[in-house]
Amino acid sequence: MDPTLKALVDEWLRLDPNEETRAEVQKLVDDGDIGKLQRRMSPRIEFGTAGLRGRMEAGWARMNDLIIIQASQGLCAYVLQNVHDAQSRGVVVGHDHRHHSEKWAKLTAAAFIDQGVPVYFHDGVVHTPLVPFTVKAKKAAAGVMITASHNPKQDNGYKVYWENAVQIIEPHDKGISMSIREHQQPRPLNLAALPSSPLLRKFVYADYLQYIASLSLYRSINAQTPLKFVNTSMHGVSDPVMRGAFELFGLPEYTPVVAQQKPDPEFPTVKFPNPEEKGALDLAIATATEVGADYILAQDPDSDRFAAAERGPDGKWIQFTGDQLGTLFASACLDKYKLSGKPVAKLAMVASTVSSKMIEAIAHAEGFKFAECLTGFKYIGNTALDLEREGYEVPFGYEEAIGYMFGSQLRDKDGVAASVMFAELAVTLQRAGKTASSHLKELYDRYGYFQTSNSYFICSEPKIINAIFARLRNYDGRAIPGGTPHYPSTIAGLEVTRVRDLTVGYDSGNPPSYKPTLPLSSGHMIQFRAENKADGTKITLTTRTSGTEPKIKYYLEGSGKDAAAVTPLLRNVVQELSDVWMEADKNGLGRP
Repeated sequence: MDPTLKALVDEWLRLDPNEETRAEVQKLVDDGDIGKLQRRMSPRIEFGTAGLRGRMEAGWARMNDLIIIQASQGLCAYVLQNVHDAQSRGVVVGHDHRHHSEKWAKLTAAAFIDQGVPVYFHDGVVHTPLVPFTVKAKKAAAGVMITASHNPKQDNGYKVYWENAVQIIEPHDKGISMSIREHQQPRPLNLAALPSSPLLRKFVYADYLQYIASLSLYRSINAQTPLKFVNTSMHGVSDPVMRGAFELFGLPEYTPVVAQQKPDPEFPTVKFPNPEEKGALDLAIATATEVGADYILAQDPDSDRFAAAERGPDGKWIQFTGDQLGTLFASACLDKYKLSGKPVAKLAMVASTVSSKMIEAIAHAEGFKFAECLTGFKYIGNTALDLEREGYEVPFGYEEAIGYMFGSQLRDKDGVAASVMFAELAVTLQRAGKTASSHLKELYDRYGYFQTSNSYFICSEPKIINAIFARLRNYDGRAIPGGTPHYPSTIAGLEVTRVRDLTVGYDSGNPPSYKPTLPLSSGHMIQFRAENKADGTKITLTTRTSGTEPKIKYYLEGSGKDAAAVTPLLRNVVQELSDVWMEADKNGLGRP
């Protein structure tokens, strides 16, 4: 064992207070399993804007008791130093049903209480949105949710919300990370004494359910609907709060997918507990077909994401994309806002830059403000707060990865709110003789047809990825180092009309500075807009690296007068992106 690895192992064995994980590492030492020790010990799991997320095992590179304690000690010190009156305002801590979640939430609570900070703690599992909601409702200094969302069963995570009830952004991630490194020695924490601590405060669902009730416009109409809904919680935590939300909306009881109804950290019926994954809704479709349901509603395990499907006229199930649901919600929010009589110019909506541009088109046609931001609700939530400060009302925001935000009381995605908002929309459409999919077609007719084609290339070699993006920035070989990049000028016969590169900080559509208005990305991220000026068809293509996976992701959307114009265009763009821009075969890129 080399000296660097030995030092990491020795430090782990010295500090880890958990006998099981300490024994786990000691056995690897005794067995001489250097390879596993290296993977477990280095590099240390890094705290970022998403907090912590990883496999539950012993070691500095994994999620375990010691990592949770150190993270909580560092976070506590940082919050006390940077948030006004944090000592009296306290923090909110919640957890899902995954293995170790409850214990890690208690360790987190104990680390704050040890420093005299009150903790709002929920008895039992909660869905993730309840934590930021409670941070705002209680005016708490911060919030922590122990969850790995829809990751595989081996993973868990530690998600942090700031005092504004939005996930942390820069520079807090770096400040917290530094504070964690300064608080490595675990303090002794007595979990048995936690329930009797005068600093432990309970928080419940009552206020949140009032917020849910406030979103409904048509409770009496909902109660009369003949529509049937099937709901799956994807082995997660949503079923009890979903039942309460349906009751508050006056909706008839849904039929649960029984095999996926109760929390189960093993997620036995799905490979990945993510409603977007192929096959994840198979049981829901079977249940809905059996009971003759009209719609399927689905939440991911921690219930911050939402997916839906509709039974078509031919009996086949139509699963909506994240962007299609975003369009339906945006249209419904616009209609609701118009009913209020408020000036449309004071309405704003937010979407991530890789999401559909259809809301942008609706905003242009209807006269409300549309704002885009970087991917992730940490940016969507903060953008909404910025718009509020400018005097706008922001009733909706979304990202294409099936995340939706409603109202002003919660600036994070919420699968429960999205589920009942969709159900109520379906009810009102049914009364008008429509369905969600037929209404979507009407919106295409009104604002233009939009279609997405999102996927990725697989590449585990950073050098190849960097070379691909370097070539895109010097496509004709004539760019001067330090000067203006030279990007491709055409794709699939369309003229590139705008390039925004959030890695180098260049936006051809923002003269004279040519600096993007969005913040820079930590990885590679370039967005191209292109157009056929003869027939008006357009595409937006965003290519970016993943921060957690060996992938080059692309988000492609085409728009035009109809599907006949757009569908073949998207195929051609993907082909040229793969063969010419990415040189997929030459670079050995894999495909899903």
